[in-house]
Amino acid sequence: MTGDRTRASSTIFFVSYGLSLLGQGIASVVLPLIVLARTGDVLAAGVLATATTTAAAIAGLVSGLLVDRVDRRWVSIAGDLLAAGTVAALPVVDALVGLTMGWFLVLGVLGAVIRVPGMTARETLLPALARLGPDSLDRLVATRETVGNVLILAGPGLGGLLVAVLGLTPMVMLATATTSLLAALTALVIDPRAGAVPARERQAGSSVRRAVVDLVDAWRFLARQRLVLGATLLTSVLAAVLGALQSTLMPAYFTGEGLAGLTGLTLSAIAGGSIAGSALYAAVAGRLARRTWFVVGMLGTLAGFGAVGSMAAPWVVLAGAVVVGLTYAPAGALLGVVIVEATPDVMRGRVLGAQNTVTLAAPAMTNAPLAAVAAGAGLPVAGLVLAGFVGVAAVLALVAPAFRALDVRATPATPRPDGPDPALLRTTSRPDAPTGAR
Repeated sequence: MTGDRTRASSTIFFVSYGLSLLGQGIASVVLPLIVLARTGDVLAAGVLATATTTAAAIAGLVSGLLVDRVDRRWVSIAGDLLAAGTVAALPVVDALVGLTMGWFLVLGVLGAVIRVPGMTARETLLPALARLGPDSLDRLVATRETVGNVLILAGPGLGGLLVAVLGLTPMVMLATATTSLLAALTALVIDPRAGAVPARERQAGSSVRRAVVDLVDAWRFLARQRLVLGATLLTSVLAAVLGALQSTLMPAYFTGEGLAGLTGLTLSAIAGGSIAGSALYAAVAGRLARRTWFVVGMLGTLAGFGAVGSMAAPWVVLAGAVVVGLTYAPAGALLGVVIVEATPDVMRGRVLGAQNTVTLAAPAMTNAPLAAVAAGAGLPVAGLVLAGFVGVAAVLALVAPAFRALDVRATPATPRPDGPDPALLRTTSRPDAPTGAR
């Protein structure tokens, strides 16, 4: 009976997760168009994107403190409710005083800051559901990746459809507010035990001092636990590359080929391949060694981005994008699983917050340099630089000692009251054990 209840909670989790992502996908298309229509300035949409991304990265620094202290299910619910409020405020402000760039920035930054704790809290619920129920962590993470990739395709498409039907008005943003509200209401049905925060040892000193110590512990863990650090850096590299593709290289390439309408198809092709790859991993995760999944993922990513970066022909670029999605998705799901296994639950929120900060900040470090290379040396050279960047990351990942021990299960040590280094782990080799964590 308990297993059935938790399995139902897992299904409800994915519904809530999907609704939240759907709203974000709609907003990612509609909001920049509204900003452009109201301001008439192409730069304004870029300024808004930079401001919200920066705010989200900063929020990631401290969001984990909240997630490790307050019931995680309720943080997730509150995040979606407040996010719905900030989006619903757009048409209200427009009706009362009219939307200006100042209002877009205020509400956009506020929404980005609010979403990060909710997003971090939601990520901590999945390991708890795996522990409580019959489904393996591998299967749940792979399902999450599949749902996410489906919504990467569906969200922007639905946003474009809403604009076509209803016109470019802030009222369209109520669709995002509605999905966020439904995500919060759906999460109310998730097993309350999944949101329980692990008991923490009492620490002497002020609340501010304890918060600083907790943040330092999280970043120290991230720096010293090589598997978690390696997975974070690898994920950040992919985020940075995809950001550069979306914002600079693919628009310029397809426009030059006279196929501007195909600009978004590269990311759609990656998402489509990822759906198949994640579904494959969910179906047969425990039947192949983790190292095998990882090696195939890195080699496929290397080959796929080599094709994309070559810009030999539109069909070569799109085929390479499919290969990237198909091969990296299982490796990405695997990395999500091993990070969960290696991270103590008592500090999971803070570590996820630190990882989110790194991943959100990564695109800012590559977009401008790659755009400068494209402008100065030409688009083909920029494509080769991008492919080389991915190639170096993939080769380093394949030879890194941390990624050679993927089939050795890591069990986080329980921190003692006197505060030992949480990065010290006990490892137990279990090649015959299922790869999922319960």
